[in-house]
Amino acid sequence: MKKSHHIGAALLSLALLGSGFAVPAEAAQQTPPPKPLNIMVVDIQTLLQKSKAAQMVRQQIEEKRTQYTKEIAATEQRLNKEKETLQREQARLSPAALNERETKFQKELSAFKANYKGKVQALQESSSQAFRKIQQAMLRIIAKYAKNRKANIVFPRSELLLFDKSFDVTDEVLNDLNKEMPALTVSFAKPAGPPTGHAAPPTGHAAAPRRKK
Repeated sequence: MKKSHHIGAALLSLALLGSGFAVPAEAAQQTPPPKPLNIMVVDIQTLLQKSKAAQMVRQQIEEKRTQYTKEIAATEQRLNKEKETLQREQARLSPAALNERETKFQKELSAFKANYKGKVQALQESSSQAFRKIQQAMLRIIAKYAKNRKANIVFPRSELLLFDKSFDVTDEVLNDLNKEMPALTVSFAKPAGPPTGHAAPPTGHAAAPRRKK
């Protein structure tokens, strides 16, 4: 039954051709074959871990983080001592003097919290800007290799389980990246001043002393 249907369809096509009906050009022309995939693979994480510029950036960020940690710890220690002193002396202070001392301490505590938050944000911003420069250089080099290899699709290594190693150009990109950007000095953002809200400071921070009843 199916065979007779196909034969009938073929005869109908021949009849249409013989009767002068035009066959659409789209049907008459063959669809051009798709371009063959030319794949390229790059290990982005390796580039961000092993490139000279990235390693230099991480070292500078860590040094600045250590510096900020020491500064915050020193301020925290000073505030804790001030709090202890105020707690010892509040019994002999007049209400006005105690209120003045507590107000001053609270301002210092608020400034400490704002300073902590500002330094954290400044570090994050500085790190992001530096790595953005590395990524921009990395993408330019990857685009160059894709053009030279006539690659029409580029995969990050993290998205693939198995692939032919000949597709991988990570080593070549890393070599060019180190030549183009052998070093990178981080432009550290200045910590912002006291914002309207405050981030939670490190564990063990000083708190405003409570009045004794």
